[in-house]
Amino acid sequence: MVGNSYGTLFKITTFGESHGEALGGIIEGCPPGIELNFEAIQTEMQRRKPGQSSIVTQRKEDDEVQFLSGIFEGKTTGTPIGFIIPNTNQKSDDYSHIKDTYRPSHADYVYEKKYGIRDYRGGGRSSARETACRVVGGAIAKQVINTISINAFVSSVGEIFIDKPYQELDFSQIESNPVRCPDVATAEKMEQYIKEIKKQGDTVGGTITCVIQNVPIGLGEPVFDKLHAELGKAMLSINAVKGFEFGSGFCGARMKGSEHNDLYNEDGTTKTNLSGGIQGGISNGMDIYFRVAFKPVATLIQKQDVLTNQNTIVEQQGKGRHDPCVVPRAVPIVEAMAALVLADFYLLNKVHNNF
Repeated sequence: MVGNSYGTLFKITTFGESHGEALGGIIEGCPPGIELNFEAIQTEMQRRKPGQSSIVTQRKEDDEVQFLSGIFEGKTTGTPIGFIIPNTNQKSDDYSHIKDTYRPSHADYVYEKKYGIRDYRGGGRSSARETACRVVGGAIAKQVINTISINAFVSSVGEIFIDKPYQELDFSQIESNPVRCPDVATAEKMEQYIKEIKKQGDTVGGTITCVIQNVPIGLGEPVFDKLHAELGKAMLSINAVKGFEFGSGFCGARMKGSEHNDLYNEDGTTKTNLSGGIQGGISNGMDIYFRVAFKPVATLIQKQDVLTNQNTIVEQQGKGRHDPCVVPRAVPIVEAMAALVLADFYLLNKVHNNF
Protein backbone atom coordinates (compact mmCIF):
# COMPACT_ATOMS: atom_id res chain seq x y z
CA MET A 1 0.00 0.00 0.00
CA VAL A 2 1.31 3.45 -0.94
CA GLY A 3 -0.04 6.87 0.01
CA ASN A 4 0.87 6.73 3.69
CA SER A 5 3.02 9.88 3.68
CA TYR A 6 2.31 13.58 3.39
CA GLY A 7 4.69 16.51 2.90
CA THR A 8 7.90 17.41 1.08
CA LEU A 9 10.35 18.86 3.63
CA PHE A 10 8.19 18.47 6.72
CA LYS A 11 6.92 14.96 6.09
CA ILE A 12 4.79 12.57 8.10
CA THR A 13 4.35 8.84 7.44
CA THR A 14 1.74 6.95 9.45
CA PHE A 15 1.10 3.27 10.13
CA GLY A 16 -1.30 1.07 12.06
CA GLU A 17 -4.91 -0.06 12.11
CA SER A 18 -7.93 0.67 14.26
CA HIS A 19 -7.71 -2.62 16.17
CA GLY A 20 -4.00 -3.40 15.88
CA GLU A 21 -1.50 -3.18 18.73
CA ALA A 22 -0.73 0.48 18.07
CA LEU A 23 -0.82 3.33 15.62
CA GLY A 24 2.31 5.30 14.90
CA GLY A 25 4.30 7.52 12.63
CA ILE A 26 7.59 9.00 11.57
CA ILE A 27 8.07 12.75 11.16
CA GLU A 28 10.96 13.79 8.93
CA GLY A 29 12.36 17.25 8.31
CA CYS A 30 11.56 18.80 11.67
CA PRO A 31 14.28 21.41 12.35
CA PRO A 32 16.67 20.68 15.25
CA GLY A 33 16.68 22.58 18.52
CA ILE A 34 12.92 23.06 18.93
CA GLU A 35 11.99 22.70 22.60
CA LEU A 36 8.80 20.70 22.42
CA ASN A 37 5.82 21.34 24.64
CA PHE A 38 4.69 17.76 25.29
CA GLU A 39 1.68 18.90 27.29
CA ALA A 40 0.45 20.85 24.26
CA ILE A 41 0.87 17.74 22.10
CA GLN A 42 -1.13 15.63 24.54
CA THR A 43 -3.80 18.33 24.78
CA GLU A 44 -4.33 18.06 21.02
CA MET A 45 -4.67 14.29 21.42
CA GLN A 46 -7.28 14.76 24.16
CA ARG A 47 -9.30 16.97 21.81
CA ARG A 48 -9.44 14.20 19.19
CA LYS A 49 -9.70 11.10 21.35
CA PRO A 50 -12.88 9.01 21.59
CA GLY A 51 -15.08 8.89 24.68
CA GLN A 52 -14.71 12.56 25.59
CA SER A 53 -18.44 13.39 25.73
CA SER A 54 -21.91 11.88 25.36
CA ILE A 55 -22.17 12.93 21.69
CA VAL A 56 -19.18 10.93 20.41
CA THR A 57 -18.16 7.28 20.29
CA GLN A 58 -17.74 5.76 23.75
CA ARG A 59 -14.60 3.82 22.88
CA LYS A 60 -12.16 4.63 25.71
CA GLU A 61 -8.60 5.33 24.61
CA ASP A 62 -6.04 7.41 26.51
CA ASP A 63 -4.23 8.17 23.24
CA GLU A 64 -0.98 8.82 25.06
CA VAL A 65 1.89 9.38 22.65
CA GLN A 66 5.15 7.53 23.20
CA PHE A 67 8.10 9.14 21.41
CA LEU A 68 10.82 6.73 20.32
CA SER A 69 13.41 8.87 18.52
CA GLY A 70 14.37 12.30 17.24
CA ILE A 71 14.12 14.04 20.64
CA PHE A 72 16.88 14.52 23.22
CA GLU A 73 16.43 16.35 26.50
CA GLY A 74 13.11 17.71 25.30
CA LYS A 75 14.44 19.18 22.06
CA THR A 76 14.23 17.98 18.48
CA THR A 77 17.52 16.69 17.09
CA GLY A 78 16.73 17.08 13.39
CA THR A 79 16.57 13.31 12.93
CA PRO A 80 13.32 11.40 12.25
CA ILE A 81 10.84 11.61 15.12
CA GLY A 82 9.29 8.18 15.69
CA PHE A 83 6.22 7.69 17.87
CA ILE A 84 3.51 5.19 18.70
CA ILE A 85 0.00 5.46 20.16
CA PRO A 86 -1.03 2.16 21.78
CA ASN A 87 -4.54 0.84 21.20
CA THR A 88 -5.87 -0.21 24.60
CA ASN A 89 -9.65 -0.59 24.20
CA GLN A 90 -10.26 -2.69 21.12
CA LYS A 91 -13.50 -4.69 20.93
CA SER A 92 -12.86 -6.57 17.73
CA ASP A 93 -15.82 -8.91 18.32
CA ASP A 94 -18.08 -5.92 17.66
CA TYR A 95 -17.14 -6.33 14.00
CA SER A 96 -17.35 -10.11 13.55
CA HIS A 97 -20.82 -9.72 12.03
CA ILE A 98 -19.36 -7.84 9.03
CA LYS A 99 -16.62 -10.36 8.26
CA ASP A 100 -18.48 -11.54 5.16
CA THR A 101 -20.44 -8.37 4.31
CA TYR A 102 -19.71 -4.91 2.95
CA ARG A 103 -21.21 -1.94 4.77
CA PRO A 104 -22.83 0.81 2.65
CA SER A 105 -20.63 3.90 2.08
CA HIS A 106 -17.64 2.29 3.82
CA ALA A 107 -14.31 1.30 2.27
CA ASP A 108 -14.93 -2.42 2.91
CA TYR A 109 -15.80 -3.41 -0.65
CA VAL A 110 -13.16 -1.39 -2.48
CA TYR A 111 -10.37 -2.42 -0.07
CA GLU A 112 -11.11 -6.11 -0.61
CA LYS A 113 -11.40 -5.73 -4.37
CA LYS A 114 -8.15 -3.72 -4.55
CA TYR A 115 -5.98 -5.74 -2.15
CA GLY A 116 -7.71 -9.12 -2.05
CA ILE A 117 -7.88 -8.91 1.73
CA ARG A 118 -9.22 -6.50 4.35
CA ASP A 119 -9.08 -5.98 8.08
CA TYR A 120 -12.77 -5.83 8.94
CA ARG A 121 -12.13 -4.87 12.59
CA GLY A 122 -13.31 -1.27 12.70
CA GLY A 123 -12.25 -0.72 9.10
CA GLY A 124 -8.58 -1.48 9.72
CA ARG A 125 -6.38 1.03 7.92
CA SER A 126 -9.41 2.89 6.52
CA SER A 127 -10.60 3.75 10.05
CA ALA A 128 -10.59 7.38 11.14
CA ARG A 129 -8.52 6.21 14.12
CA GLU A 130 -5.50 6.69 11.82
CA THR A 131 -6.00 10.44 12.17
CA ALA A 132 -4.60 10.28 15.71
CA CYS A 133 -1.16 10.11 14.07
CA ARG A 134 -1.89 13.22 12.04
CA VAL A 135 -2.76 15.10 15.21
CA VAL A 136 0.66 14.25 16.66
CA GLY A 137 2.35 15.53 13.50
CA GLY A 138 0.18 18.63 13.44
CA ALA A 139 0.88 19.40 17.10
CA ILE A 140 4.61 19.39 16.38
CA ALA A 141 4.10 21.38 13.17
CA LYS A 142 2.26 24.04 15.18
CA GLN A 143 5.37 24.44 17.32
CA VAL A 144 7.53 24.84 14.20
CA ILE A 145 5.29 27.69 12.97
CA ASN A 146 4.39 29.02 16.43
CA THR A 147 3.78 32.60 15.26
CA ILE A 148 0.92 31.43 13.03
CA SER A 149 -2.50 31.02 14.67
CA ILE A 150 -4.77 28.17 13.53
CA ASN A 151 -8.35 27.94 14.84
CA ALA A 152 -10.94 25.51 13.54
CA PHE A 153 -14.51 25.18 14.80
CA VAL A 154 -17.82 23.54 13.97
CA SER A 155 -19.80 25.95 11.83
CA SER A 156 -22.77 23.71 11.03
CA VAL A 157 -24.44 20.44 12.00
CA GLY A 158 -27.12 19.28 9.61
CA GLU A 159 -29.25 22.36 8.88
CA ILE A 160 -28.07 24.28 11.95
CA PHE A 161 -25.53 26.97 10.98
CA ILE A 162 -23.66 29.75 12.76
CA ASP A 163 -25.13 32.95 11.32
CA LYS A 164 -22.16 35.20 12.16
CA PRO A 165 -18.92 35.88 10.25
CA TYR A 166 -15.83 34.44 11.89
CA GLN A 167 -14.60 37.95 12.76
CA GLU A 168 -17.47 38.25 15.26
CA LEU A 169 -16.72 34.96 17.01
CA ASP A 170 -14.66 34.45 20.16
CA PHE A 171 -12.29 31.58 19.42
CA SER A 172 -11.64 31.15 23.15
CA GLN A 173 -15.17 29.67 23.36
CA ILE A 174 -14.45 26.81 20.94
CA GLU A 175 -13.51 24.39 23.73
CA SER A 176 -16.29 25.55 26.06
CA ASN A 177 -18.79 22.99 24.75
CA PRO A 178 -18.65 19.42 23.38
CA VAL A 179 -19.66 20.50 19.87
CA ARG A 180 -16.67 22.88 19.57
CA CYS A 181 -18.81 25.70 18.27
CA PRO A 182 -17.76 29.20 19.46
CA ASP A 183 -21.32 30.54 19.32
CA VAL A 184 -22.80 29.22 22.58
CA ALA A 185 -26.48 29.52 21.62
CA THR A 186 -25.90 27.70 18.32
CA ALA A 187 -23.77 25.08 20.09
CA GLU A 188 -26.67 24.19 22.39
CA LYS A 189 -28.96 23.64 19.41
CA MET A 190 -26.33 21.51 17.69
CA GLU A 191 -25.76 19.38 20.78
CA GLN A 192 -29.46 18.72 21.27
CA TYR A 193 -29.86 17.80 17.61
CA ILE A 194 -26.93 15.34 17.73
CA LYS A 195 -28.43 13.69 20.81
CA GLU A 196 -31.79 13.31 19.02
CA ILE A 197 -30.08 11.80 15.99
CA LYS A 198 -28.18 9.38 18.26
CA LYS A 199 -31.44 8.19 19.89
CA GLN A 200 -32.77 7.39 16.42
CA GLY A 201 -29.72 5.22 15.70
CA ASP A 202 -28.89 7.60 12.88
CA THR A 203 -26.02 9.99 12.08
CA VAL A 204 -25.60 13.53 10.76
CA GLY A 205 -22.89 15.52 8.98
CA GLY A 206 -21.72 19.11 9.19
CA THR A 207 -19.00 21.59 8.36
CA ILE A 208 -15.84 22.86 10.01
CA THR A 209 -14.47 26.34 9.36
CA CYS A 210 -10.75 26.97 9.82
CA VAL A 211 -9.19 30.42 10.22
CA ILE A 212 -5.41 30.86 9.91
CA GLN A 213 -3.97 34.20 11.02
CA ASN A 214 -0.54 35.87 11.08
CA VAL A 215 0.52 34.03 7.93
CA PRO A 216 3.59 35.57 6.29
CA ILE A 217 3.39 36.64 2.66
CA GLY A 218 4.88 34.15 0.23
CA LEU A 219 3.85 30.68 1.39
CA GLY A 220 2.85 28.46 -1.52
CA GLU A 221 4.26 27.63 -4.93
CA PRO A 222 2.74 28.63 -8.28
CA VAL A 223 1.17 26.22 -10.77
CA PHE A 224 0.70 22.73 -9.25
CA ASP A 225 1.74 23.31 -5.64
CA LYS A 226 -0.53 26.24 -4.85
CA LEU A 227 -1.17 26.79 -1.15
CA HIS A 228 -4.92 26.34 -1.49
CA ALA A 229 -4.43 23.23 -3.64
CA GLU A 230 -2.34 21.61 -0.90
CA LEU A 231 -4.81 22.67 1.79
CA GLY A 232 -7.58 21.13 -0.30
CA LYS A 233 -5.65 17.88 -0.73
CA ALA A 234 -4.86 17.74 2.98
CA MET A 235 -8.49 18.29 4.00
CA LEU A 236 -9.90 15.87 1.43
CA SER A 237 -7.55 13.18 2.75
CA ILE A 238 -9.40 13.23 6.09
CA ASN A 239 -11.96 10.46 6.56
CA ALA A 240 -15.58 11.45 5.78
CA VAL A 241 -14.67 14.74 4.07
CA LYS A 242 -16.84 15.45 1.01
CA GLY A 243 -16.01 19.06 0.17
CA PHE A 244 -13.54 21.93 0.54
CA GLU A 245 -13.88 25.63 -0.26
CA PHE A 246 -11.70 28.60 0.63
CA GLY A 247 -12.34 32.32 0.58
CA SER A 248 -15.57 33.10 -1.25
CA GLY A 249 -15.76 29.48 -2.38
CA PHE A 250 -18.80 28.50 -4.41
CA CYS A 251 -20.52 31.78 -3.52
CA GLY A 252 -17.88 33.55 -5.61
CA ALA A 253 -19.22 31.80 -8.71
CA ARG A 254 -22.42 33.83 -8.39
CA MET A 255 -20.67 37.21 -8.18
CA LYS A 256 -19.43 39.76 -10.70
CA GLY A 257 -15.76 40.67 -10.84
CA SER A 258 -16.54 44.19 -9.65
CA GLU A 259 -18.07 42.63 -6.52
CA HIS A 260 -15.43 39.98 -5.98
CA ASN A 261 -12.12 41.82 -6.46
CA ASP A 262 -10.21 42.58 -3.26
CA LEU A 263 -9.08 46.20 -3.63
CA TYR A 264 -5.75 47.16 -2.08
CA ASN A 265 -4.97 49.51 0.75
CA GLU A 266 -1.75 51.52 0.51
CA ASP A 267 0.05 49.14 2.88
CA GLY A 268 -0.59 46.12 0.65
CA THR A 269 -3.48 44.72 2.69
CA THR A 270 -6.88 44.45 1.03
CA LYS A 271 -10.19 46.12 1.87
CA THR A 272 -12.03 42.81 1.56
CA ASN A 273 -10.75 39.24 1.68
CA LEU A 274 -12.82 37.19 -0.72
CA SER A 275 -9.53 35.66 -1.91
CA GLY A 276 -9.28 33.92 1.44
CA GLY A 277 -5.72 35.08 2.07
CA ILE A 278 -4.35 33.36 -1.03
CA GLN A 279 -3.74 34.85 -4.48
CA GLY A 280 -2.08 32.98 -7.31
CA GLY A 281 -1.58 30.07 -4.93
CA ILE A 282 0.58 32.21 -2.60
CA SER A 283 -0.36 33.65 0.81
CA ASN A 284 -0.87 37.43 0.75
CA GLY A 285 -0.72 38.09 4.50
CA MET A 286 -4.47 38.31 5.02
CA ASP A 287 -6.42 35.73 7.03
CA ILE A 288 -6.69 32.35 5.34
CA TYR A 289 -10.10 30.83 5.88
CA PHE A 290 -11.76 27.75 4.47
CA ARG A 291 -14.63 25.37 5.11
CA VAL A 292 -14.62 21.57 5.12
CA ALA A 293 -17.76 19.45 4.66
CA PHE A 294 -18.12 16.11 6.47
CA LYS A 295 -20.68 13.48 5.52
CA PRO A 296 -22.81 11.64 8.09
CA VAL A 297 -20.99 8.67 9.67
CA ALA A 298 -21.71 5.61 7.53
CA THR A 299 -22.37 3.14 10.37
CA LEU A 300 -25.97 3.36 11.56
CA ILE A 301 -27.47 1.54 14.53
CA GLN A 302 -30.37 0.74 12.23
CA LYS A 303 -31.12 -2.11 9.86
CA GLN A 304 -29.89 -1.59 6.30
CA ASP A 305 -29.43 -3.70 3.20
CA VAL A 306 -25.79 -4.79 2.79
CA LEU A 307 -23.88 -6.74 0.15
CA THR A 308 -22.32 -10.10 1.06
CA ASN A 309 -19.12 -11.55 -0.38
CA GLN A 310 -21.39 -14.05 -2.15
CA ASN A 311 -23.03 -11.18 -4.06
CA THR A 312 -26.35 -11.37 -2.24
CA ILE A 313 -28.23 -8.63 -0.40
CA VAL A 314 -29.09 -9.20 3.26
CA GLU A 315 -30.41 -7.03 6.06
CA GLN A 316 -27.95 -6.09 8.79
CA GLN A 317 -27.83 -3.72 11.75
CA GLY A 318 -24.71 -1.77 12.69
CA LYS A 319 -22.99 -2.57 15.97
CA GLY A 320 -20.05 -1.18 17.91
CA ARG A 321 -19.13 2.25 19.20
CA HIS A 322 -19.54 5.01 16.65
CA ASP A 323 -19.92 8.78 16.49
CA PRO A 324 -23.45 10.02 15.68
CA CYS A 325 -21.64 13.11 14.29
CA VAL A 326 -17.93 13.04 13.59
CA VAL A 327 -17.57 16.81 13.17
CA PRO A 328 -16.73 17.86 16.78
CA ARG A 329 -13.84 15.37 17.00
CA ALA A 330 -12.59 16.35 13.54
CA VAL A 331 -11.80 19.95 14.60
CA PRO A 332 -8.25 19.15 15.85
CA ILE A 333 -7.67 16.97 12.77
CA VAL A 334 -8.46 19.89 10.45
CA GLU A 335 -6.11 22.09 12.45
CA ALA A 336 -3.40 19.41 12.35
CA MET A 337 -3.55 18.99 8.58
CA ALA A 338 -3.50 22.77 8.10
CA ALA A 339 -0.42 22.97 10.34
CA LEU A 340 1.33 20.22 8.37
CA VAL A 341 0.71 22.09 5.10
CA LEU A 342 1.90 25.41 6.48
CA ALA A 343 4.99 23.95 8.17
CA ASP A 344 5.99 22.31 4.90
CA PHE A 345 5.60 25.54 2.92
CA TYR A 346 7.30 27.52 5.68
CA LEU A 347 10.41 25.34 5.42
CA LEU A 348 10.27 25.43 1.61
CA ASN A 349 10.16 29.21 1.77
CA LYS A 350 13.23 29.27 4.02
CA VAL A 351 15.10 27.15 1.45
CA HIS A 352 14.13 29.54 -1.37
CA ASN A 353 15.20 32.59 0.65
CA ASN A 354 18.63 31.09 1.21
CA PHE A 355 19.30 30.71 -2.50
